[in-house]
Amino acid sequence: MFGKWAMELAQTELSGPLPRRWAHTQGVVERATEVCPVLGVDAGLLLAAATLHDVGYAPRLAVTGFHPLDGARFLRDKHRANERLVRLVANHSFALVEAAERGLREELASEFPLLDEPLLVDALVYCDMTTTPDGDRTTAQDRVAEIRSRYGDDSVVGRFIRRAAPEIFASVKRVEAALAAQPR
Repeated sequence: MFGKWAMELAQTELSGPLPRRWAHTQGVVERATEVCPVLGVDAGLLLAAATLHDVGYAPRLAVTGFHPLDGARFLRDKHRANERLVRLVANHSFALVEAAERGLREELASEFPLLDEPLLVDALVYCDMTTTPDGDRTTAQDRVAEIRSRYGDDSVVGRFIRRAAPEIFASVKRVEAALAAQPR
């Protein structure tokens, strides 16, 4: 339903100006493919969200400098994207916690309320937080450490990731449990 459109859009916005971000996105999509069996009818939605979760980093889309909000607004306003998809992109990987650090919490929460679909939300966190910036598989613990190292503990992102880490780890653990419970 979303696949080809999402991939073409993400590739157009990210592959040229941000090749490393594009590599990360491709890795996140690989993780999403692995998680799809636990989501049933929402598998396509997860794949689209994984593909578009970082589109807001594209230089031409960076209005606020907060990629979840910029990406969600772009998808909503320019592409009239599915509301659930837009809300997943806006809130991926505990974006509300970072939005609070940036003074954008109310703006994000009012425009793009959190989805009340825990497994779907957790699945996107899992895919994002078990993928390195270069698209390789990693652990959530190593990913959080990498983010802290790259941005520094006193940066907005560093403060956010320290605050969000327990929730990130819990999300990843829930998805790993769901994957382990799948019949082989």
